[in-house]
Amino acid sequence: MENVILEKNGHVSKITINRPKALNALSTDVLKDLEEAVNTVKNDDDTYCLIITGAGDKSFVAGADIAEMKDKTVEEAAEYGAYGNKIFREIETLHCPVIAAVNGFALGGGCELAMSCDIRVAADNAVFGQPEVGLGITPGFGGTQRLARLVPAGIAKEMIFTARNIKADKAEKIGLVNAVVPAEELMATVEKMAAGIAKNAPIAVAQAKKAINNGLNGTIDEGIAEEVKDFSDCFATEDQRYGMDCFLNKVRDKQFSNK
Repeated sequence: MENVILEKNGHVSKITINRPKALNALSTDVLKDLEEAVNTVKNDDDTYCLIITGAGDKSFVAGADIAEMKDKTVEEAAEYGAYGNKIFREIETLHCPVIAAVNGFALGGGCELAMSCDIRVAADNAVFGQPEVGLGITPGFGGTQRLARLVPAGIAKEMIFTARNIKADKAEKIGLVNAVVPAEELMATVEKMAAGIAKNAPIAVAQAKKAINNGLNGTIDEGIAEEVKDFSDCFATEDQRYGMDCFLNKVRDKQFSNK
């Protein structure tokens, strides 16, 4: 993987989009490397949390590669959009929580990548936007769908229709990001959050993620039925018995087995 770095520290993996000279723009080659990295994490039951970030201090991902897209046919554009959406959907449905550490520009495909993650933490120099209509196209990697699910629909429409960017503080205010921190504290903040997630029972965390995601796509009754199933399934795990024994015996330093 020339354009993506995959690292692992304990139960936390990190994917870094590594194309800083192009502000980490998502070319087809970058998408292929990202897909390979995501599939590696997908097949690693020992990863309990994933961080996604961009190389350098200017950009998370500045967008798709415009030079590469410019001369695509309708059929080629459809294939490209479907491919990006496939990868981002894999991220969204990973067994483990995914945190976007947004370290600068998150525009177009970069904003869409961040939105496919479960949690977004932004550096104070981060900038978000869906500028596609200014280029004569619509968002193509899930922007029209995820943005309106994360922020009020009117705000999502304003961002997409005007193609104007917003700064990190505005992104936090509208609920697009969970937190904004000084740029120099971003990775330490995200790594601490990831480590905290990884300390909890990984099967239970995965079940909770699935219940939330599936529930958002259905009715409240369907979501409750999903929750009851995921809740009860946890009682077939060693982690449930261990976790409750630790609680009753006041054991704080728990080591879950993921079984």
